[in-house]
Amino acid sequence: MKRVFLKTLVAAVAVAAFGMAHAQTRTIKFANQNAKGHPIVLGMEKFAELVEQKSGGKMKVQVFPGGALGSDQANVSALQGGTLEMASMNSGIFASLVKDFAIYDFPFLFGTPKEADSVVDGPFGQGLHKKLEEKGLVGLAYYELGFRQLTNSKHPIAKVEDIAGLKLRVIPNPINVDWVKALGANPTPLPFPELYAALEQKAVDGQENPVATIKGAKLYEVQKYMTLTNHQYNPQSVVISKKFWDGLSAGDQKILRDAAAESAVYQRTQSRASLLAGLEDLKKGGMQVNELPAAEVNKLRDKMKPVIAKHSESVGDATVKSMMAELAKLRK
Repeated sequence: MKRVFLKTLVAAVAVAAFGMAHAQTRTIKFANQNAKGHPIVLGMEKFAELVEQKSGGKMKVQVFPGGALGSDQANVSALQGGTLEMASMNSGIFASLVKDFAIYDFPFLFGTPKEADSVVDGPFGQGLHKKLEEKGLVGLAYYELGFRQLTNSKHPIAKVEDIAGLKLRVIPNPINVDWVKALGANPTPLPFPELYAALEQKAVDGQENPVATIKGAKLYEVQKYMTLTNHQYNPQSVVISKKFWDGLSAGDQKILRDAAAESAVYQRTQSRASLLAGLEDLKKGGMQVNELPAAEVNKLRDKMKPVIAKHSESVGDATVKSMMAELAKLRK
């Protein structure tokens, strides 16, 4: 009788222990708009691997690429409400919550990826992420989308004037609308998951994105011409819901911060390594690729100056001065 009781007791304790362990496993949903295989998604997958390893399986990350959980705007709302744990998106999108983030969309801001790394990983980038906390988000790290290029289905762009009249999809925010208007083109703000269909149906003529995104979304199927302009560099914020974050222990928070920082280094390495191969793949996919001559790039920069001046006012003088001081220091 005693032996049966002990067996039952041991079994009950084992079940309870399993139940507690199971209950303590936290699942983190991590959303992004890019397709599987994109450098951003590779970074997210590396993050998932690191979190599981560092937490001893206590935390598991489920990656949802390709806009599976809705648009960036829908993801921001879900993060604030606590129904989504994590997302990675263009840092400039957060300008709708904290106006300072619009500076990341300034045309021709960064000259090189190294400059961008120094700014976003330093006090400037960390300070901007800190401002998201009062909006229900916590910034953990920056991935990169990289430098953006222009594509269209109408004609090659050999000079700035060739851009005029094109209907171009832009990220839905004011600075992108304004710089496209400054070139005499017609800006059409659209969430990324709607882009392919809009190009296929000729609702828009073109768009602008980094090479990896153009390749990952198979935009070469619906776009004939690509011009290398490097007109914008996109940092990509890795953010977590503050509601979820505040429920974690300090130890778990450290695991997530460390994994995010480590995966960011990996992600940027993947992004930069894939650039040349990506260009070749786009050409094989039927795209005609050309580089905008230096004289035309200078004309493009001149046309952007009034846009930068206008948005410097709305971003805030202190933020613009701080960014420019950082860049000046790096360029010495």
